[in-house]
Amino acid sequence: MATASVLLSLTGVEVEELLLGGQGTGTDKFNQGDMEDGVDFERGWEFIRGSLVLMVFLWFGVSVPFPVSCVTRAADLPEDSVVVLCPPDCSQWRLSVFGTSVYAAVSSVCGAAIHRGVVGSGGGPVKVHKLQGRHNYMSSYSHGVQSQSLSRWTASFSLTRPVNVPLELSSQTSTTALPPAIQPVKKPLKKPSVKKMLAGGNKDCQMEIALVIDSSNFIGLRRYILQKSFISKLVSMLRVGPTGPHVGLIQAGDLPRTEFFLTNYTQPKELQFAIKELTFMGGDTNTGKAIMHTVETFYTPEKGLRRGHPRVMFVLIDGWPSDDLEQAAMLARESGINVFLVSVAKPATEELAMVPDKDFMKKAVCKDNGFFSYTIPSWFSTTKHVKPLAQRLCSLDGLLCSKTCYNSVNIGFLIDGSSSVGEENFRLVLKFLASIAQSFDISDVGSRIGAVQFTYDQRLEFGLYDHPSKESVIDALKRIPYMSGGTATGDAITYTVQNLYRRTGPGRNFLIVVTDGQSYDDVRGPAQAAQRQGITVYSVGVAWAPLEELKAMASEPRESHTFFTRDFNSLADFTQPLVRGICRDFTENN
Repeated sequence: MATASVLLSLTGVEVEELLLGGQGTGTDKFNQGDMEDGVDFERGWEFIRGSLVLMVFLWFGVSVPFPVSCVTRAADLPEDSVVVLCPPDCSQWRLSVFGTSVYAAVSSVCGAAIHRGVVGSGGGPVKVHKLQGRHNYMSSYSHGVQSQSLSRWTASFSLTRPVNVPLELSSQTSTTALPPAIQPVKKPLKKPSVKKMLAGGNKDCQMEIALVIDSSNFIGLRRYILQKSFISKLVSMLRVGPTGPHVGLIQAGDLPRTEFFLTNYTQPKELQFAIKELTFMGGDTNTGKAIMHTVETFYTPEKGLRRGHPRVMFVLIDGWPSDDLEQAAMLARESGINVFLVSVAKPATEELAMVPDKDFMKKAVCKDNGFFSYTIPSWFSTTKHVKPLAQRLCSLDGLLCSKTCYNSVNIGFLIDGSSSVGEENFRLVLKFLASIAQSFDISDVGSRIGAVQFTYDQRLEFGLYDHPSKESVIDALKRIPYMSGGTATGDAITYTVQNLYRRTGPGRNFLIVVTDGQSYDDVRGPAQAAQRQGITVYSVGVAWAPLEELKAMASEPRESHTFFTRDFNSLADFTQPLVRGICRDFTENN
């Protein structure tokens, strides 16, 4: 026990040096291998230090608290009831904690202890009680830690303050001198990099991705494990994060099973662990049922969907499906979901007679253009395909099925603020424009809306890139102050084209002009110049606006791009015809 007492006083670095015989830590090998798999070296090595200390305590049978790292999970602890020693400053880490009072075993023990109030920022001992798994772990904010909700997990734990903890054991452990023969070389502990841990993900790949994997008898357990390894590498390459891609997963067998939704795991290590914990189902390869299930139940705001973000379904099949894919894939396309299908170990020539539909890949994907279908010859050769597949999933311009009129257009509102409109009618115009905005998926990767008000002068109320959400756009419209003055619509069109639109594209840029009277300047020339730059113009006239002038501004065919009413209260009747017209124009040009 004397040796054990000496070991108890060591830091993680000293134990590491002792166990490795002073021959170096081997960090170069660890760093190289795990960096290739996208694992953060600093946190990984901190976990190994804690594990080394844990091994020493178990080896010597010591019955006092053993030190763990900030990232040690309850699932990593070998005992059902054990006292651990949390280090100081764990509150600086981005720790994964799931639940309140009772926590999922995937949670950081020390993070949960801070959340529970059992330890503070200085660390200290805490007793861990392992429990059975459960459903519906609740999220909450406590003691500076935000825990997350979780639909279910296979094991749980609770925490209490231990009693009769030896006084010499605290988070501020002192170092006792070792005999000269085993004196380690001390190295300074490296503090965790908060900047590294708070990575938000790949901002150039803000996709909502559903992974539909094969869990049928056809793939078998061995290839199923290889499949999990492959998708683990894929999500690492995608760089999942709060402001990057979000990933959920569905298993296909006799019946589909959703394992987790888009926002259950937004940190790479949490997601990797969730994939590791997946269990094999068996049954037929009913991929069509899985696609249908995903379309109907997966992509909802209540389950984490970010409005306006492209939706992607990545389907893996070993061999061929047992059921029909065509109807499910058609529904996916109509819903704006980009279906990718990856066939691994495609049917051999002698097996083709057993395949019910030999064109299943063509029928399943978003578009049969070679971009959405992919073939891998064997589960043993998937690694080299990870990068090209990740690039396809993040290619915004290639996701043809997600480019609907609702999430791909830029709409400028050109609003008459002349004296003849009046304050009360001006508010009715803004309400009408807000109803149009309500129909579109506005986001930083979706549709955008800007507004200009004009009299003789022009005023940019807000640009296309100023408000990246529907709520903020509508709020900004409501707060536009009325200008009052004359009417120079032609100059206003020119000003709007020069100051509002940045990007071009066929059928993507729209201008809706709302005016109640005749312009004092020419409107035809500026409107035609706007149309030559790819801007589709809709003119909406009220009260005394001349119909011929409205048609002169409108795009062809003028009749379907011109609207007129005598009454400001009737503007609301134009909302749906305008939205349908924009979608028609977008579809025809794309």
